[in-house]
This record gives sequence, structure tokens and C-alpha cells, in this order.
Amino acid sequence: MYSVRLWAARHARFFEVIYRIFEPVIVKLHPLWKSVGYQRAEKPVGMLEKLSKGLLFDCKMCGQCILSSTGMSCPMNCPKTMRNGPCGGVRANGNCEVKPEMKCVWVEAWEGSQKMKGGEQIQVVQLPVDHSQKGSSSWLRVARRASDLKQQEYKGDSK
Repeated sequence: MYSVRLWAARHARFFEVIYRIFEPVIVKLHPLWKSVGYQRAEKPVGMLEKLSKGLLFDCKMCGQCILSSTGMSCPMNCPKTMRNGPCGGVRANGNCEVKPEMKCVWVEAWEGSQKMKGGEQIQVVQLPVDHSQKGSSSWLRVARRASDLKQQEYKGDSK
């Protein structure tokens, strides 16, 4: 998994393009998710998400995916689960202080972000992880949030 994860970060631009195509599809499926019920859709969609993102990014299914902001390097792979940059213990060779055989997740993130069109997103401060969402689908959360925003805009226009 580690070598695949490094490969994915090295090809962050490719995965950014794939995500830019994939996200609108997930959002457009909102009527399906709503008719089935987001709770019932959670298990199959979550399993598909875990399988695909687990294979490519060693995803830990935190439920608040920020891969597109972190150069396709999952910060949950950091032994300290640092969400907003490296700790002070990155070794001179770029490896982790806790797992010296592993490259620092944030070194991977920075390198990956430099290849991405939206690479400046790595500068955005992320909220702390909400552990109550662990194991849930971030894809469904994105679809629901986009739909809610669209409804709010529609209500704002109709006033």
C-alpha cells in the first residue's frame, strides 16, 4: 500500500483531473441518494469509497476527505494525524520522526500539491477531524452539501 500511496501522490495532477470529473457525477446523483435514503446508501457507497481510496491513497475513511487539498496524500496516514502540516519532527531526509522508514505524509502532500492546478489549496487551514464521521462516506457528504447549497441559493433567489 505504501508504494501505491507514494505513486498516487506523484501523479496528483492526474487524480485531480479524475476527481474534477467524478465529483459532479456524485452530486448529480443526489436525487438517487435522496430517494434511496442517504443512510441506506451509506454502506454500499462507503464500501466502494473505502475500496478505491484505500487502494490508491491508503485512505483511513475519516469521513472528511481533503485529498484534493493535500496533494493526494492522506494526512490521516501521519502517525500523529496532523491535519494542517507537518509536526516539528520531520527528519532532514524528509522522513517521519515516528516511523523513520516512512516519508513524512506532509512532504508527500507538498510535492503532490505542486503538481496540481489547485495546489494552493494546501495553504487552507483545515478544521480538526470530527471523529463521529469516521467510517462514513465523504462522497455522499459532498453530494448532500452541494444539494443543500443549491437549495439555499434557490430559496435566496425566490425571495
